[in-house]
Amino acid sequence: MQDLDTAKINFDSTGLWVLNIALAIVMFGVALGITIDDFKALLKRPKLVFVGILSQFILLPLITYGFIILIKPQPSIALGMMLVAACPGGNISNFMTHLAKGNTALSISLTAFATFVAVFMTPFNFQFYGSMYQPTATLLKDVALNPFELLQLVLLILGIPLVLGMLVRYNFANTAMKLSKILKPLSIIVFGAIVVIAFSNNIDVFNAYIQHVLLLGISHNIIAILLGLTMAKLFKLSFKNQKTIAIETGIQNSGLGLLLIFTFFNGLGGMAILAAFWGIWHIISGLLLAFYWSHKN
Repeated sequence: MQDLDTAKINFDSTGLWVLNIALAIVMFGVALGITIDDFKALLKRPKLVFVGILSQFILLPLITYGFIILIKPQPSIALGMMLVAACPGGNISNFMTHLAKGNTALSISLTAFATFVAVFMTPFNFQFYGSMYQPTATLLKDVALNPFELLQLVLLILGIPLVLGMLVRYNFANTAMKLSKILKPLSIIVFGAIVVIAFSNNIDVFNAYIQHVLLLGISHNIIAILLGLTMAKLFKLSFKNQKTIAIETGIQNSGLGLLLIFTFFNGLGGMAILAAFWGIWHIISGLLLAFYWSHKN
């Protein structure tokens, strides 16, 4: 069992650079569909912003920390759970919200706002909760993680593509929409292919340890979805907005998590397998939930 805290998912420097570029292009493609009006619309409905940020960046990391204290997983898995919980919503949340007949405009706006907030909150939450739990704090010391380097990478992958994409959309709206239709599916396919290749080259490690994260990953994702749904209900949002908040909270940007794992933790086994499984599972759970909600009044 201890091998999982020392096992590595090997990923060469070329693959890591391609992964960086693919993730940045994914974010750029998302940003091409975002306008200043999306942010203005949120300012007119601060309650929705508050519930979305509270669920995603305050309560999810906190409840994840409590869940880890309760079940005491291996340190590398615990650190992977903390990192996934600290990441912003995934870019497929907008599609799933539309499929679920949720508030697509709200989903897009929250994705934009959450991405902006994540530039600061993702490094903070990960470092804060990782340092609070003794087993993960030891791992953080072992890799000598520099919080400013983490912030710099998140800014590079999320912040800059977001600003550039919005600038292109503002100045060349028609071109932006055409580019978005090409870039988003293409970059996601390339990103997925890179991850598949990375894990196919380490299939022995993946097969040996996947059972250790299977139940944890599913449980963690269900907790995130239920958290978003519960908070939206407590604040008496409409069912349409409840679905949106639940999906935004439960669909995390595990691709960003994997990039950080490969960059700062050299593909640490438990972290990488947890984040990779989450990336696969949240698509399955999100689509199943969206199909169910699409037929429910």
